[in-house]
Amino acid sequence: MRKRVRELGIKSGSMKTGNRNQITDVAGVKVGHITLKEDRNEDHIIRTGITSILPHQGNPFLEKVPAASFVLNGYGKTAGLIQVEELGVIESPIMLTSTFHVGDVLQGTLEYMMNLTPEIGDTTSSLNIVVGECNDSYLHSVRSNAITKNLAGEAIQRASETVEEGAVGAGTGMMCYGYKGGVGTASRITEDEGFIVGVLVLSNFGKRNELQLTRYKAPDFDESEVPDGSIMMIVATDAPLSSIQLKRLAKRATFGLARTGSHIHHGSGDIVIAFSNGYTIPHFESSPYHHPPKHVRDDHPVMNQLFQGAIEATEEAILNSLTMSQTTTGRKGRIGEGIPYEWLKHEI
Repeated sequence: MRKRVRELGIKSGSMKTGNRNQITDVAGVKVGHITLKEDRNEDHIIRTGITSILPHQGNPFLEKVPAASFVLNGYGKTAGLIQVEELGVIESPIMLTSTFHVGDVLQGTLEYMMNLTPEIGDTTSSLNIVVGECNDSYLHSVRSNAITKNLAGEAIQRASETVEEGAVGAGTGMMCYGYKGGVGTASRITEDEGFIVGVLVLSNFGKRNELQLTRYKAPDFDESEVPDGSIMMIVATDAPLSSIQLKRLAKRATFGLARTGSHIHHGSGDIVIAFSNGYTIPHFESSPYHHPPKHVRDDHPVMNQLFQGAIEATEEAILNSLTMSQTTTGRKGRIGEGIPYEWLKHEI
């Protein structure tokens, strides 16, 4: 049985966690996975999947959430972020998957949302789907076309408040710091106002000698065939923030990444998507004016607490993605080793 870092006596930062210490501590947020593991033949070893993040329990097209993204290193194949940057909203589930399947997941999510919302593309506007990815080709036969569009809707329908971590969903074939990586999550509560910041990561980056969590020199491992990798960081909060403030929050998540030891390699796509469900923006509104809710003041101490929460939760989510991932065999006889607990420090 794999354990989260706190179960191993390792803590990141000083802030309190939410009840689950997961992104779903932000009320209304749900996460779903489709995990694909199959040995079809020696050339088709399937270790991949899809992860969905639902921003609230309603229809995200009809009730959009303020959002922003931040690209630390742009070696990635995401979809939908141009419109997020332009309009400052997200109107679909956020989907994560393997690099070669961004198109399949986009199409499947589009069809799911059109079935849910008949107005889309008919009596109202088009729909912007957000999909992020990491390259799982070290363990997974990416040319196998294992992910089909219909699986995107299944990942959305499976979403729940309890988040599976490790080698599941989009994280099934991912590597992190030369060990098995994948999905990890964590959360923090602000001292003022009791706002929640939750983070979910898809970790697939780094070399063994970069990881700050190990107490000794990492054992030898041939990393020459492991791609530089990527990380997707999804930051959610119930604090009522504008898209500009969410951009600032997204930037702080990268400090959590750095605290684990990442060097941000040339071929690494390091991307943050941040959203708030502290209020929603209705798609259908007869008035020419928005009715903006109250936003957190930029100069109030709670903003610094939100920043700190994003940093701490991102760091812990990455570590959870490592400690919760079990050893996984893959193509060409490769092995993604679950990080040995005896190598871990107990202070970070």
